[in-house]
Amino acid sequence: MNRTTDILKIKSVEQIPTLEQIGAIPRERKLKLVFERGVQNQRERIGQNLKNQLLDFQIGIHTIEPEINIAKLITDKEIEDNQDFFEQCAKDYRQLGEELIYKLVDKLELKLNKEFPLETFNQLIREDRGKGKIENWKYYVHGFHCGFDNVETGQYIEVPLVFGQEFGDLDPYFFSKYIKSTIKYKPLPIEIYEDYADGLKINEKMISLGKFEKISSNVGNHYGTVVSDRQKVEIKSYLDLEKMYNEQNKQNEKPKFNFWKFIGLKK
Repeated sequence: MNRTTDILKIKSVEQIPTLEQIGAIPRERKLKLVFERGVQNQRERIGQNLKNQLLDFQIGIHTIEPEINIAKLITDKEIEDNQDFFEQCAKDYRQLGEELIYKLVDKLELKLNKEFPLETFNQLIREDRGKGKIENWKYYVHGFHCGFDNVETGQYIEVPLVFGQEFGDLDPYFFSKYIKSTIKYKPLPIEIYEDYADGLKINEKMISLGKFEKISSNVGNHYGTVVSDRQKVEIKSYLDLEKMYNEQNKQNEKPKFNFWKFIGLKK
């Protein structure tokens, strides 16, 4: 469902809607404040004030155009009322991600590093095999993920590669895109308009409800969100990986292993 945008031209500060008026905007509508020349210099101050006051809204202060875009985010009550739906989506995401990763591993005859899958998939990029197709899915390796896009249904999922064999990390943006692209969920019981911002609120509320939980990754200071009701797997930290690789290298008389250099974050 697309949102309708209401445009309001602002010639003076007095024309800016009150917090109560903005708060009454339904989620299916957006408000765009277009500042005319006489008040353009106050746009950033006004936008920042709205951000501080309207915590349940996304306030976009345009960096070039003289405008502020205002959109109401999904509410805590809407998430709580639909918690069973979001929990099932998270379980489905995890199952599909795992299935696709292992299908790709089998097709390409990869030797998967189960402790650190990113090592295996980085090798695909170096071999110019980071993009391709498996069954009805196009795949492409990038960053800490392998993306899969179904050419028939349009379903889209990004599978994380830095949580060991845990393939259910729910990046807010990717989780929203997955839900919105999955045919069996339509019509959605609740609309998601702002993929990242709504997705972030969903994750945070589901964590507070005990349905989701935070996990650490193979990479320092990088964390994920997964469904709580799952078969848990061990995820080694980068310090654990460094220790493991260094013990192996010592036995084989190889140089000391540097994890950050290994994943391309340090030269």
